[in-house]
Amino acid sequence: MTNTKSPVFVAITADGAVLGNRLAGKIPGAQLHGLEGRVADADLTFQSVKDHLHQLYKNNQTIIGMFATGIMIRMLADCLTDKLEAPAVLCIAEDGSAVIPLLGGHHGANDLARNLADHLGVVPSITTSGDAHFGIALDNPPKGWKCNDPSLAKSAMAAMLAGDPVSLQNDLTATIDVNWLTESGAKFSEVGNPAIRLSEAPCNSDFTLHPGTLVMGIGCERGATASEIAELARSILTQANLSENAIACIATIDLKEDETGILELASALDVSCRLFTAEQLETQTPRLANPSDIVFNAVGCHGVAEGAALAAAGAKGELVVAKQKSARATCAIAKAPTIINAAGSGRAVGSLTIVGIGPGDAAWRAPDATNAISAASDLVGYRLYLDLLGDLTRSSELHPYDLGQERDRCAEALALAGTGKQVALISSGDAGIYAMASLVYELIDRSDRPEWQRLSIRVIPGISALQAAAARSGAPLGHDFCAISLSDLLTPWETIEQRLKAAAQGDFVVALYNPVSKKRTGQLMSARSILLKDREPDTPVIIARNLGRENEAVTFTTLQDLHSDQVDMLTLVMIGSSQTRMIGTTGQRRWVYTPRGYEKKEQTT
Repeated sequence: MTNTKSPVFVAITADGAVLGNRLAGKIPGAQLHGLEGRVADADLTFQSVKDHLHQLYKNNQTIIGMFATGIMIRMLADCLTDKLEAPAVLCIAEDGSAVIPLLGGHHGANDLARNLADHLGVVPSITTSGDAHFGIALDNPPKGWKCNDPSLAKSAMAAMLAGDPVSLQNDLTATIDVNWLTESGAKFSEVGNPAIRLSEAPCNSDFTLHPGTLVMGIGCERGATASEIAELARSILTQANLSENAIACIATIDLKEDETGILELASALDVSCRLFTAEQLETQTPRLANPSDIVFNAVGCHGVAEGAALAAAGAKGELVVAKQKSARATCAIAKAPTIINAAGSGRAVGSLTIVGIGPGDAAWRAPDATNAISAASDLVGYRLYLDLLGDLTRSSELHPYDLGQERDRCAEALALAGTGKQVALISSGDAGIYAMASLVYELIDRSDRPEWQRLSIRVIPGISALQAAAARSGAPLGHDFCAISLSDLLTPWETIEQRLKAAAQGDFVVALYNPVSKKRTGQLMSARSILLKDREPDTPVIIARNLGRENEAVTFTTLQDLHSDQVDMLTLVMIGSSQTRMIGTTGQRRWVYTPRGYEKKEQTT
């Protein structure tokens, strides 16, 4: 199977990064990873070339090295085992004069090499035999085709290369294009061994290529198990003598967007799940073999399994397996006369990923966050946060918002995902701390939008401002702490005062978010007065501004000397507990830490 992960361009020099960045812009979701200290403005930086390449390789990530092949070979030598498991690995000369697929040629490397070479105006250096002689790779067929067993391709390809006759058994209809194979220059005959079979039926003896001409329509009761749905689907395929490799997609009604059993079946078959509205499915009623008034009364169409299969197969498709039932699921199969473009029918299953990007520096952004942003079709967020992502947004549609439009951006992110988009909602810091995650779930909770409740939603954490401030200043969060926002736009000041008093009396280290704004300066001084009732005047205070960004500044003061003039909305203020200490050298270096109590433990043991 071709690697579907977005490729990573790996640069270890500034020149390599320039070319890598340009090429990454040609491939949706591609990233540029750069060696720390040598490459600026990378989506992710690393310190050890070998360790980073090993990690990408183990993650089955497509790797494109913007450096010499010798470097790549030496770095990955001890990773190389089974060629069937190798991801695509390529190298590109820094001047763009050569594109060389090194590993995983039949797992997407050769196709990617051709694509990149076209952009550079050069000829790719492809050395795999089938590609070099015929321009094809049997175990990596074109889009829309799958093979039954890649290991069976070896004998057929060897015979083709030797000029020996290979029998081509074509069981398909004449409308399915097989010119990519028959006009490759390979010698085929009606008889011979080994054989290549073209069929929608399963075959265990010959190497078989299956075109994606089938759609499996699925309907089910709410909560039907994945095992029941999968058992029904595979039973029908066996009875009809159809291969699961010929299935182009799973299709169902949009009400089943969150039905785990259907989604797991699509994943197991390595196909997409396409969704149709009840109105769309109702137009298929004249073509149904088993229209049902019961189904119509329940969901608004006369058939889900048959209707969805026919809708995805298109106007010229036909029902080849009428609806069959298990206790809680239904399944039907439709066949199209040509290979199906699944993306052209219905809509995709939408998803929303709420991403915390940390302070903004790529080095402080989690790799999972970088991957989610690269994979998103649409990015929604405060304009500044999207700007901080730089070239990482190159292949996504941007939906920027101004400060104060939090509800609008969350609602748009949900609405976009509801149309089948793969959406990333961007927050600075951690998305679950004074950020967008809670508002997203609140909108789902309070809005009469069932399609939002069916969405796949996940939250990717980021480095929060309090974590960044603590890291820059020492270890002030070594013991119990809390966070309090001083903004009274959404929370009454009386409530904030109660929380400040409780934190003071509980002797917590206190991280103050939103300490001041242009129109709101008095709250910080009120908070200071409340805390001074239970804290010593010389309690250490950290003032951290623009953390992880240009003009970052971390300064130290004491509670009695804290003043709102020292702070703005880009600042986090952290106030120590009674145990927090500030230490320093004779120079200007200072640290703030809060002991956990190990000294007392040692004294009692």
